[in-house]
Amino acid sequence: LQLVESGGGLVQPGGSLILSCTASDFTLNYYAIGWFRQVPGKEREGVACISKSGAYTNIADFVKGRFTISRDNSNTTVYLGINNLQPEDTGVYYCGAGKQPSRGRCTDSGYRDPELWGRGTLVTVSS
Repeated sequence: LQLVESGGGLVQPGGSLILSCTASDFTLNYYAIGWFRQVPGKEREGVACISKSGAYTNIADFVKGRFTISRDNSNTTVYLGINNLQPEDTGVYYCGAGKQPSRGRCTDSGYRDPELWGRGTLVTVSS
């Protein structure tokens, strides 16, 4: 089971990106999904998560107002929208899920128990 992130790149401060998370060999539709990032010098941290249906989402307080999460179950993709990018957002962004649909949850404290990860997509914010 493998998650695949895409959409990263070099962006100027104040710019926007939409990152995508898909799966190479299973459908994401039955899984709650979390987005995480690892910025230089820090541990991986959760930034957003979404329930299986998309009815529930959670955005970390430190990015609230700039990050959004959504999913399109018709094409089995989960998106992370990032606005007003800042240099401190530079890092590798990952999506995570449980190994089974019953594992991994989006809660009011973020995504719980991620077991699957993609290789990440690099976001670089620089002028």
